[in-house]
Amino acid sequence: MEPTTQPETNLFGDELPSIDDIKSLSLSVRSSEANMLAFGEKVDEQMSTNSAKTHAAVGIGLYILGRYDEAIERLNKAADCKEKSIYLGLSLRRRKRFAEAVDQFDASLKQGADVVSTSIEKAATYRIAGEYEKAGKELKSCSNFQGVRADYHFQLGRLHEVQGDYNEAVANYQAALELSGDHHEALFHLAYRCDLSGDEDAAIDYYQQVSSVSPVYVSALLNLVVLYEDREQFEKASQCVDLVLESHPNHRRAILFKKDIESSKTMFYDEEKEKKKSRKNQILETPLSDFELSVRSRNCLKKMRLETLGDLLNITEAELLSYKNFGETSLREIKVILESKNLRLGMALDEKAFGASDGAEGIDSSEEDEGFLSKPVEDLQLSVRAKKCIEKLDIHSVGELTRKTEAELLGCKNFGVTSLNEIKKALSNLGLSLRNLD
Repeated sequence: MEPTTQPETNLFGDELPSIDDIKSLSLSVRSSEANMLAFGEKVDEQMSTNSAKTHAAVGIGLYILGRYDEAIERLNKAADCKEKSIYLGLSLRRRKRFAEAVDQFDASLKQGADVVSTSIEKAATYRIAGEYEKAGKELKSCSNFQGVRADYHFQLGRLHEVQGDYNEAVANYQAALELSGDHHEALFHLAYRCDLSGDEDAAIDYYQQVSSVSPVYVSALLNLVVLYEDREQFEKASQCVDLVLESHPNHRRAILFKKDIESSKTMFYDEEKEKKKSRKNQILETPLSDFELSVRSRNCLKKMRLETLGDLLNITEAELLSYKNFGETSLREIKVILESKNLRLGMALDEKAFGASDGAEGIDSSEEDEGFLSKPVEDLQLSVRAKKCIEKLDIHSVGELTRKTEAELLGCKNFGVTSLNEIKKALSNLGLSLRNLD
């Protein structure tokens, strides 16, 4: 696997590159696995050198590679300079050591760092730490750069976004793009806001733009995949995944998306089968309140949160009888209702275990796709609260869950950080994650 581009900036020359050159180097290195590996070898070659200047270069290199703990250790040994302080601050921020990060940004000012850029990084640190008032105050200190600097408007947009003021966020992302048309972060977040608001055409347009101005912007390409799949534009979705895999051939999520797309492309539409499914769904969605049941049966079913005929197919006789006050009489009532529709208790459970027949009078079963993405969310063994919130969001498979962001989940009533962490851990165990904003 050859590097896709050869970074021109030499981090290990006689002098440290400028901050802008280091940022360009970082973009180039992170644009592909090959570049990461090649750059990693260069950094490792310098690890045994103990000069103060090399400590700074190696520390910055480790930050670019995402090895933040090593970066902090190495940068602490470097001679004081603005580059050291800035990248030590960025590394500390990645490790959620926010107060220390701010101290380093302050130190960089004494060493000649750009005042506005430093204030913007401090504001970003406060925002990530959840200290929105401090972030706003920091940005206000450089408000005279309104209409002048794209990075100011981008950070102001990010602050508005996390506070729920989406119109102001969009206005600032647009202002950033007017000042710098290739500001890929502003493009991405503008695309994402359009995506969440349901303006898919605008979202696709912005995602395409960010993919064209930034080298292999993985998050933008994978979000495009989701939008194209929803529109059944599988060739375009496949092209986006291929672009990711070309530079990041071991990207787990892209590999799973590729399998999902290939599976979708080979599906065919069976009109008769779809009609059967439609009739089946109508039957299964029939509320139990439509049937004549005794008060005891009705109350028991309500407490057990069994509301439709379909719910009864996912529970066994033994489970019903084990519930307080639910007896043989109530059981017979339920069986009569189900038998009138050619259904029975536990039927769906049997089908999941052994597969169902395609009989016209029975319940059709759709074959599960292979792989992690097709797993039902029930397999994640989540808590009751997390399950209920996922049900409210109409999420049924692990693949559907990975297409949600933290913000979308937290926006669900009664869904808190504890449930979020639970879901993230469960997905992590499968090598998966939620959609990423950054």
